[in-house]
Amino acid sequence: MTSLRVKLRLSLSGNRPGVVYYQIIHRRTARQIRTKFKVFPDDWEAINGDIAERGDEYLQTVVRGINEDLKCINEVIADLERRERVYSADDVVSGYRLRRGGCMFFTFMERIIGELRQARHSGTEKNYRSALCSFRQFRDNRDTPVADIDRAMMERYQTFLAGRGVSPNTVSFYMRVLRAVYNRAVDRESIPDKRPFRTVFTGVEKTCKRAISLPELRRIRCLDLSHLPALAFARDIFFFLFLCRGMSFVDAAYLRKADMRFGIITYRRRKTGQVLHVKVEKELRAIINRYKSKGSTYLLPIITDTATDERSQYVGVLRRINKGLKDVGAMADVSVPLTTYVSRHSWATIAKHKQVPISVISDALGHDSENTTKIYLASMDNTVIDNVNKLIIRELKPGADGQ
Repeated sequence: MTSLRVKLRLSLSGNRPGVVYYQIIHRRTARQIRTKFKVFPDDWEAINGDIAERGDEYLQTVVRGINEDLKCINEVIADLERRERVYSADDVVSGYRLRRGGCMFFTFMERIIGELRQARHSGTEKNYRSALCSFRQFRDNRDTPVADIDRAMMERYQTFLAGRGVSPNTVSFYMRVLRAVYNRAVDRESIPDKRPFRTVFTGVEKTCKRAISLPELRRIRCLDLSHLPALAFARDIFFFLFLCRGMSFVDAAYLRKADMRFGIITYRRRKTGQVLHVKVEKELRAIINRYKSKGSTYLLPIITDTATDERSQYVGVLRRINKGLKDVGAMADVSVPLTTYVSRHSWATIAKHKQVPISVISDALGHDSENTTKIYLASMDNTVIDNVNKLIIRELKPGADGQ
């Protein structure tokens, strides 16, 4: 008879989580299997009791991982029993490790997602969750050891996605997320790197036009929206982003009043971590002044309730703004569906047409990629970017010579 129990080894330091392990006892010989799961004593009580009431996603991930491990160990024990020969607790441990392949991909990725949640990287967490959901569908929800992921598997996954009509850029998005997780597993678990993503698409395919011209921008600016406050607000946010050199909406949503000092907005891009500085021209200041609020620490009325989840607020406002911008775009007869992203793309495109160096544009937008890091991370005089911004703003004025 083999005994299998799940236990928690408490940390010697009271403020650290303990480590979950499995105890296997066979013929009075005990062996332990240490897991990667770490939980606090109170959470351990929840796992054994009211976890359903807690609703904690990380604990749910731990429970799923433990259940998968227990299922695997019990299968190993059942196989050993069927062979009708004498076996030891060491045989059970060896069989488990052989079956698990050291590190299971779904379990490892769930752990990474849990780390992102704890670090409050909600956007990245959502992206990783989306990629994991897609890969689970491909695998029919069957986990796989990280060591078994190879070029052939990822090529089959790419074919699976193409067969479902997934666009090349979405395929690339999933592949890049999975590659990032795979690389972490290789580093943390000392797994040989098979470079499984070297033959699948991880680039960016050219998409449809997302920029509008200066004449279209002027038409939008000249619309009389005084009787349509929701559309006027959507237009103001659009131009706020444009006047801030194509600032992304999420960065604008989290801007605080303290980020604007001495006529300069200083912020850190949430996507890349780069610190950017934007000079506040009078057109930009007019929009800021229009939405001043004494009761808020934020610069714009996007996140307004400190008691409510910030991300859910800006996502909801973004949805309403983009809906309003589609109406604004139709009224101004612009060539593409208007969204907040169009402001960013338009600033970059217009700057390029003005013969502004690509390096200046990239630095202004806060881009960060392998192909541009060497060029764009070099120290640059911010006045060059501010002059470019002033040039573009001047072109917006009625009567200005433009394209």
